[in-house]
Amino acid sequence: MATESSLLRLEHIDIQRDENLILHNASLTLGNGEFVYIIGKVGSGKSSLLKALYCEIPILHGRARLMEYNLRKIKYNEIPFLRRKLGIVFQDFQLLTDRTVNSNLEFVLKATGWTQKDEIETRINDVLNRVGMTNKGYKRPHELSGGEQQRIVIARALLNEPKLILADEPTGNLDPQTSAQIVQLLHNICRRGTAVIMTTHNYNMVRDFPARIVKCENGDLSDVED
Repeated sequence: MATESSLLRLEHIDIQRDENLILHNASLTLGNGEFVYIIGKVGSGKSSLLKALYCEIPILHGRARLMEYNLRKIKYNEIPFLRRKLGIVFQDFQLLTDRTVNSNLEFVLKATGWTQKDEIETRINDVLNRVGMTNKGYKRPHELSGGEQQRIVIARALLNEPKLILADEPTGNLDPQTSAQIVQLLHNICRRGTAVIMTTHNYNMVRDFPARIVKCENGDLSDVED
């Protein structure tokens, strides 16, 4: 049931990609500080849903509100401000390979309006500490394991203290033990008040780290009851 306090409220939305209707008449609400898994087969629309939330693809019909933004009517110049309130975690990391971890994080902060060197340094140290990567700032991405790179990606997502983290198959390229550590980290972040939407088709992970489950199937979104 949608409420005025919902962080995210989607009602009867359609999402289309390349002439294909991915979601039709789908609805979803998310509360502040809530963790939800979006499960479903490859190609079911999980990633498209997240892309619609950060305005990479449009929502065609229905009502769609994320925080104070109406995603159906959002202006192009408002999108960067929305994205600053989101943390995005990609399966394939998308780190800048030609620079160190610290430089990757500094680049994001400067791009989002941070100017004071000491404040930038303090913020970088803070997020690296939160993801257990305090002593890795001098390394380049290729010098890190997959799990370490994903921790850096999560640190990057935390830089601007987002209200919501969108994690798109964050364990897709990781071994089971490392995957468990990453999901545990996301749950720990959620417990501190940041909502998380995580797409996955790893049902073992969902079982081992319980949270609300929403299934993406046949163009629809529906809660999975225990």
